[in-house]
Amino acid sequence: MENKIFGFGIIGAGTISDTHAKAIMAIGKARLIGVYNIHKSKADVLAKKYNCLSYESLEDLVTEKKIDIICICTPSGIHLEPALKCIEAGKHCVIEKPLEVTIERCDQIISAAKKAAVKIGVIFPSRFYEVNKQIKRSLDEKRFGDLVLGDAYVKWHRTAEYYESGQWRGTWKYDGGGALMNQGIHSVDLLQWIMGPIKTVQAIAANIRHKNIEVEDTVVAILKFANGALGTLECSTAAYPGSFKRIEIIGTLGTAIVEENSLIKWRFEKELDADGEIREIFSQENTSAGGVSDPAAISFLGHQKQIEDMIEAVENNSDPAIDGAEGKKSVEIVLAIYESARTGRTVELSI
Repeated sequence: MENKIFGFGIIGAGTISDTHAKAIMAIGKARLIGVYNIHKSKADVLAKKYNCLSYESLEDLVTEKKIDIICICTPSGIHLEPALKCIEAGKHCVIEKPLEVTIERCDQIISAAKKAAVKIGVIFPSRFYEVNKQIKRSLDEKRFGDLVLGDAYVKWHRTAEYYESGQWRGTWKYDGGGALMNQGIHSVDLLQWIMGPIKTVQAIAANIRHKNIEVEDTVVAILKFANGALGTLECSTAAYPGSFKRIEIIGTLGTAIVEENSLIKWRFEKELDADGEIREIFSQENTSAGGVSDPAAISFLGHQKQIEDMIEAVENNSDPAIDGAEGKKSVEIVLAIYESARTGRTVELSI
């Protein structure tokens, strides 16, 4: 398969589909064959922009022989149906986060893919940025000592027009939740990947600014990790003008703090020769606005790296870095936080 060019399709032609298209176009081994959207006029616009086909039906796209891998970019609560269609047609799937909005729907996708021997990957590009991989490596090398705190902050700004731009936005059925399920889930995934499984959550949620949506625009959670460390999660789409997302990993022997993809702090009790270079390499200014106030203002680099990972998994018949089981973890955590906010109780996760 070394010289194979992988054909890609995209289902859904909303904001994030453009990011997927840019990522595919940047990969030498990939070619964008076509796109399908329930409203064909939107698919036509994307197809014209990237010089590919606009398919008349979902069936036409999933049965296209030139397509090997399909990116599912529909609203969060409408991932299941197209995913099952793709899997049934033998197509590997790259699914935008979250995998789905309930555990049952996540499990249906995972089970179908396993039965059909089809690979699925769930988009969490933050794991593919080198600064986060460096933190994970150093943690695995025990440089942080015992973990003390793992904190994530997503204080973003979304306008009323953002929620009005799609009927699915801000709904339980199709968005799966609000600021946490849609925006904060990236940091939830990153935090649990670095810190390890979360054992319990205790949360409060509110709708402070966006009164016309069903779901929260602000949530705060206290986390207890399986390794004994504690943490906090703060997420909002009501914060003006918004800030870069921030993650803090703090141990008994060291601390790492990252804003967006820029390393703010890197200090250890036992300094290594490489630490100065790490600070220099990863302390550069961020190259994009990071989606702080504009959901389209994100880099496609993380998506590119993740799609390349999927291609490599297909070539080598291996598992993608973030397969269905991995992608489901953040949904379980988010839903546990919602349950805690709704009931006022501490919720324990099955780990």
